[in-house]
Amino acid sequence: EVLLSDGAWGTELYRRGRADGRSPEEWNLLHPERIGALAREYFEAGADIGQTNTFGGTKFRLMKEGLGGQVREINLAGARLSRQAAGKKEAFVLGTVGPTGELVEPLGLVSKEEIQDAFRVQMLALREGGVDGVLLETFSALEEIEQAVRVARELGLFCAATMVFLRQDQ
Repeated sequence: EVLLSDGAWGTELYRRGRADGRSPEEWNLLHPERIGALAREYFEAGADIGQTNTFGGTKFRLMKEGLGGQVREINLAGARLSRQAAGKKEAFVLGTVGPTGELVEPLGLVSKEEIQDAFRVQMLALREGGVDGVLLETFSALEEIEQAVRVARELGLFCAATMVFLRQDQ
C-alpha cells in the first residue's frame, strides 16, 4: 500500500504570514486557526500521513525563543491541531521532532540524560495530543538521534527517522 504524506510546512507557514519573526511552534498557540487549516488542507488534498508543527519543540530550541516554559503546551497544541484536522479520516499523525541544536557528550556539554529528558517532555505531550508516532527529522548527529529513538521506544511510540549529512568538501 502506498501512503501519501503532507508537504512543506515551513514554506506554507511563510505563505500564511510566518515572516513575523515568531517561532513556528509558537504559532500553535498564537494562530491555531492557521495551523489547523494547513493540516486540514493537507488531509483534504489526500494526505494519509500528516505532521505536527513541532519540529523545534524541545526545551533547548524553545528556550532560545524565550518559550522554554511552554514546551508541553506548544507540543500538545500542535498534536491536537493536526489530530483534529485529520477528522474522521483514517490517517496517521506523526509528531515532528527535530534536533535540539546542542551537542551531546562527549562532543558537547549536554549529557545523554539531559537530551533524553528534553525529548521525553516533547514526546509525552505529542502522545497526549494524539499522535500515532514521531518523525525524527533532519538530524545530523548520530549521538543525538540515538537518544531520541531510545525515548520514542521507551514511550511505545512508532518512530521514523531521517538524517542529513554534510559533505567534507562543502
